[in-house]
Amino acid sequence: MTLHEIFINYRTGDGKETAHMCHRILTARFGADSVFLARKSIDAGANYIDVLLRTARQCRVLLALIGTNWLDAPDRERPERRALDNPADWVRREIEAALSSGALVVPVFIERRVEQLDPRRLPRSIAELAECQYTRLELAGIDADLAHLGDRLVRQFPSLAALDTCAGESVPDTPDRDAGVRTDRQSGGIGQVGGSVGTFVNEAHAPFHAGRGNLYGGPHIEGDGTNYVVGDNHGGIRQGFGARPPRGGEGR
Repeated sequence: MTLHEIFINYRTGDGKETAHMCHRILTARFGADSVFLARKSIDAGANYIDVLLRTARQCRVLLALIGTNWLDAPDRERPERRALDNPADWVRREIEAALSSGALVVPVFIERRVEQLDPRRLPRSIAELAECQYTRLELAGIDADLAHLGDRLVRQFPSLAALDTCAGESVPDTPDRDAGVRTDRQSGGIGQVGGSVGTFVNEAHAPFHAGRGNLYGGPHIEGDGTNYVVGDNHGGIRQGFGARPPRGGEGR
């Protein structure tokens, strides 16, 4: 019997696409036998009830993918109530199984609009989920976000470290993530630059220094001003920009 280290828990109408992306990226790193996704990991003809509950109890980590509709999604049997309030709801049952076995359960919020869970709005059997440290995935940067999560899990579980095909490729986190500067691993290159890129800028909202090196592929310039420097800059650059329009109301 295969022991899956990571169990991906999701609601079909709220996180299916993200669940499949997570499965693809995590299996590339830890191997197909180490990451469980019901659609891909249950053999034809197998008793899915037995497989789901047994795997949720035996996993090291359960990733509970939580989208904007996760909390209040209606029950299929009785649409007037929430799916979570149905004791037979599979999302709830899988989380219950993992919590009861002592597995690490990680709430994974999909995009920034998802707010931190309120234990008073969860069934008592999974209210503990609101006290578990969460992480967040943004679909535009899901590869980097999952690389960051994978690095943290590897440090916590030696069994995952032994399976890690990316060992030694990551660099330490920096506090600049919200400023749009990431110094973690970038898979597949950027634009015309292939391979491993140490530091890349998604969008900058604060001053930063990106180190030495050239800009490859030529500049693509849009907007009301920019600077393009080849090689090392030993002088000073000053550039004025027009006022940036305020961003729309964006949740945490």
